[in-house]
Amino acid sequence: MYRARANFLSAILAAVLPSMPIWADSEENLEAKSTDRLEERLAFIDSELNELAHFSMRSGIGSVGFRSNFHEDGHHAEWIEIELGEEKAIDQIVLVPVIWRDTKTGFRADGFPLEFRLVAGNSENATGTVIASFGPEDSVLPRIAPLVVSIPETAATWIRLEASKLSPRAWDGKYILQLDEVLVFSGQENIALNKPVRVSSNDTESDSARRKQYLVDGFVPYLMDAAHGEQSIAFLGESRLEDHPTMMVDLGSIHELNRSHLHAIELGDTVPQASPLGLSLPRQLILEGAIEPDFSDAVRLTEYRMETIYDTGPIIMRSFPERACRYIRLIVSEPYIAERNGIMKSILGFAEIELFSKGSNVAAGRLMTGNLEPTSSARSYSALTDGFNLYGQILPLRDWLNELARRHDLETERPIVLAELNNRYARQKTYLTLLGWLAVLLAAGIVFTVLIFRFFSMRQVAGIKEQLAADLHDELGADLHTIRLLSDMAEEARNSPEELTSLHRRIRRVTEQSSAAVRHCANMLEADGLLPSMPEAIHRASRRIMANLKNDISIEGEKYLEKLNPRTRFDLILFYNECLVNISRHSGASQFSTELKADAKEVLLSVRDNGRGLSKNKVNGVPKSLKRRARFLRAKVTVESPDTGGTRIELKLSTPRN
Repeated sequence: MYRARANFLSAILAAVLPSMPIWADSEENLEAKSTDRLEERLAFIDSELNELAHFSMRSGIGSVGFRSNFHEDGHHAEWIEIELGEEKAIDQIVLVPVIWRDTKTGFRADGFPLEFRLVAGNSENATGTVIASFGPEDSVLPRIAPLVVSIPETAATWIRLEASKLSPRAWDGKYILQLDEVLVFSGQENIALNKPVRVSSNDTESDSARRKQYLVDGFVPYLMDAAHGEQSIAFLGESRLEDHPTMMVDLGSIHELNRSHLHAIELGDTVPQASPLGLSLPRQLILEGAIEPDFSDAVRLTEYRMETIYDTGPIIMRSFPERACRYIRLIVSEPYIAERNGIMKSILGFAEIELFSKGSNVAAGRLMTGNLEPTSSARSYSALTDGFNLYGQILPLRDWLNELARRHDLETERPIVLAELNNRYARQKTYLTLLGWLAVLLAAGIVFTVLIFRFFSMRQVAGIKEQLAADLHDELGADLHTIRLLSDMAEEARNSPEELTSLHRRIRRVTEQSSAAVRHCANMLEADGLLPSMPEAIHRASRRIMANLKNDISIEGEKYLEKLNPRTRFDLILFYNECLVNISRHSGASQFSTELKADAKEVLLSVRDNGRGLSKNKVNGVPKSLKRRARFLRAKVTVESPDTGGTRIELKLSTPRN
């Protein structure tokens, strides 16, 4: 099941990674994406991270790749060239950085080039062809992950890395070119493994852990820690010193083998580690292959020799010319010797033994046998070919490094996406707060508006009531006063039938007009016949209210009077009616005069009588009915008693327009 999943992930990574940029999204692209898309992207990143191998760093002593001479600045050229042997089609190059443990920021790449290009060539192309190039805009740093460079299939017998801008090493700031491992893949095969290496310069001060050949020794600074798979306890066996530890496996059929991976036993998870470096690894072993089960036709496939402490690592990788084999035998000529229960014994152990034919591990699931006795029931021979290590599933080398590179890309992108989302959430929170306050202000505004509307409505209702009362008072009051006068005149003319008949007709007309006024009291402007022209209304009121009093009427600017809006004309007529009623009731006058002038700016109405005038305590006093009507007109009214006698009422009105 896990091997099928590995193949599935391998297919996905092979399709995705060649076109995958170092950064999945620039900040500008993030700003253009919707919040929903960013949330989906974050969920996708988290989901994919759960499917990828983890970064687990090696500990102890081991080779640290290659380091060039140092320079005082970064603008120096350095190069690395790897001879691949026979021409093969390459499709991916993996550059593994040297990892430095920074006391402040943790692990980081050290001496990784800032600007460089990769060149591939063959016998027909001695100068080579640039297959990839990187600069500051590619943002390859910071990183601890391998840099995966996927390229179209290119036939090559050598590859070269040419660095044009170097980065400083951590401990003294000198500029160098430094790499831990270079892997060149043709399909699943790392064809650079243990191949000859040439370099532009060597750090003369380098210790024995840094050599150019360590660039292709197969040892990387990571432990294989897959995201899935069961934990498997490595095989560990012991034998007598005089016996050469030996293990064998039947592959079931003949296979063309060309590569082997020996996964070292775990050193323990304690800090510090309880097991020594290289525990159970032999100082020398030979891998043989045969077609016959008795190994009568055995051939040596490869060998491993631990000459220094730098010749060991988590996975001992060896490649060799293809050989047809069914039976494999591993013979230890110089074993690891340790004391077991007070007796010195040969110790041998591996987490997994992989044998490859055409990129596939053909030893998977095949039971190994040997002359070693497992040190415990948990460390059985079956662990050697079960496909798992202490951390889980054992992945194909290329897939494992691709997953680490992909994890780096996603872990680099994730905080950028998360920061953009947090910024948007913060802005949304601010907007929601503002909207909350706006909602409060809007609610307060609505309440205030309702109160103001209610206030003005009540005021309008009161005004309408007052206007209605005033209209009825002024109109009906004038009519009733006229009826009373006409009734008095009819009483006096009872002996004159013709005059009495005329007075009765006048009383009837006034009564009918009063009845119409009452019917249309809500809006007297709509009553037919109640709003004649201003001159006609003035003359009619004079005849109707003042009966037989002598009068003198002067009207100027009739065209301006007709331009007054109906409400103003109506109020002006009612004001005049009230003036005449007051004169008739209180002045004792025998004659009066009316002067009405209008122009484009003003209307002036002046009514004067020859009556008794105002008493001293009422000088400059304006009757309430006139003051009220003047307020409706928004006009200025004055009442005075001239020295010549009588009373003069004057109204000044700024001309309103229709």
